[in-house]
Amino acid sequence: MKILIIEDEKALSDAVVNYLTAEDYLCEAAYDYETAVEKTELYDYDCVLVDINLPGGSGLDIIRLVKKRKKSMGIIIISARNSLDDKIEGLDIGADHYLTKPFHLAELNAQLKSIHRRINFDGNNQIIINEIKIMPDAHQVFVHDNLLKLTKKEYELMQFFAANKNKVITKTGLAEHLWGDYMEVADSYDFIYGHIKNLRKKLLANGCRDYIQTIYGVGYKFDTSIGN
Repeated sequence: MKILIIEDEKALSDAVVNYLTAEDYLCEAAYDYETAVEKTELYDYDCVLVDINLPGGSGLDIIRLVKKRKKSMGIIIISARNSLDDKIEGLDIGADHYLTKPFHLAELNAQLKSIHRRINFDGNNQIIINEIKIMPDAHQVFVHDNLLKLTKKEYELMQFFAANKNKVITKTGLAEHLWGDYMEVADSYDFIYGHIKNLRKKLLANGCRDYIQTIYGVGYKFDTSIGN
């Protein structure tokens, strides 16, 4: 999952980023209202963690902007304000959860997993696509019940393809989802080609049909109609 942490307390932001990065999330941080608005306008995220009180504006207004643009990202409010009115307002305008500081990072992780399943896989704990089975919480992929030995990026590619099956995915969109801001300094898309080549090779070696189709000049499509 690609997460944006909007939190002006840098120590807390760093703690969340470090924890979630260790849990294999791709994290970016914004420390003020203006930066947060810019990032949500330029990039797509699976989930946004947002504090209510920010330098330059309100986190609630960021939620309203996200909802106005009809982006499908999950939203978790993290706030020191524990009033019932704040919670009701935050949930009413579109937040999925409201965590009061201080909170346990394991609880945050559980909420992120729940949002990920809801947004991408209809809340399911496992995803079945023909002969492929994906276990999101365990970060495992099976083909004909054989466990694939995938690298972190290969697994993320597989999950991203599954979440966007039968859709054309541009190379830019794929790169930004998997590498975030780091994509801006990349010289080429060669690293994407390498990961996709390795993922396809492992899928085929275990008897999977070749669902990963290259759309020349555009990107890729995970076409589940192949062989049916």
